[in-house]
Amino acid sequence: MPLLTLSIGSNEDSHANIRTAVKVLRMRYPDLKCSTVYESEAVGFEGENFLNLVACVETGESLQFINSFLKQLEDQLGRDRSQPKFSARPMDIDILTYGDIAGEVEGVTLPRDEILKHAFVLQPLADLLPEELHPETKQNYQTLWQEFNPAGQKLWPIEFDWQSA
Repeated sequence: MPLLTLSIGSNEDSHANIRTAVKVLRMRYPDLKCSTVYESEAVGFEGENFLNLVACVETGESLQFINSFLKQLEDQLGRDRSQPKFSARPMDIDILTYGDIAGEVEGVTLPRDEILKHAFVLQPLADLLPEELHPETKQNYQTLWQEFNPAGQKLWPIEFDWQSA
């Protein structure tokens, strides 16, 4: 089955929203694995810091189904799709990769270009799947992270309380 990787982020009620999103994802995908949670400054706009992580699971579900499920989850957590692309949000879940697929499939462009652009995506991906190969560059994520220049992208791991109500 293909390995699905997801970027999960929030800068509104971040701790609660990330806990809820991961809980819902684990109900659907019991084998879901998660990276360390990182805090980073907002990119592209002035706003509260984001909490970000990467999750992965093997699944045979279609990309169309997964994408629809993730959009519904974002909406349940208060995502307002009328807001500008670069704005505060209670939940943002993006499909990063699905197996080794490259290109547009079922309305999803893979791999997501943020992997190679943003420290808040690449660092947790390298932590979680250091030896996994990027579908286009064919380099592993650890190497991509080591070669990445995070200039201007402040990022730090945080202790995350997965148990709070």
